[in-house]
Amino acid sequence: MKRRQYEKRQKQQGFTLIELLIVIVILGLLVGLVGPRMFRKVEGARQKTAKAQIELLCTAIDTFRLDMRRLPKNLDELVTKVDDPRWEGPYLPKKVPLDPWGRPYVYKVPGDEGRDYDIISYGLDGTSGGDGENKDITSWESLEGSAEAGG
Repeated sequence: MKRRQYEKRQKQQGFTLIELLIVIVILGLLVGLVGPRMFRKVEGARQKTAKAQIELLCTAIDTFRLDMRRLPKNLDELVTKVDDPRWEGPYLPKKVPLDPWGRPYVYKVPGDEGRDYDIISYGLDGTSGGDGENKDITSWESLEGSAEAGG
């Protein structure tokens, strides 16, 4: 009788320390290999989101310009009623979005280099210039860096 209880307890024991260490090492290797790739994809998605939001803002600005015959002084004019009978907004479905890094988009009227306006997100670092995650996302360039006919 005691022998059966002993054998039953032996079968119910958990993993050995060696088995747990092997599992932890395997998980560590997987995280080390897959983790960096996933973070790059997340950052690329943020840049694409910023570009899509900038394109949405450009469309709203252009529609505002058609109605009002002028550019908005700031992005809030796209959602806040202007004291002018020509205003047919709001021109955005919700309030003006923040960029994917939680900062407001920079809106310049007039824009640089003869453009009517510029919209800029300064990327992860929040400062002008940079590469990779810190790359500026602008209304006049695509993510690959080629010039577009915007704004």
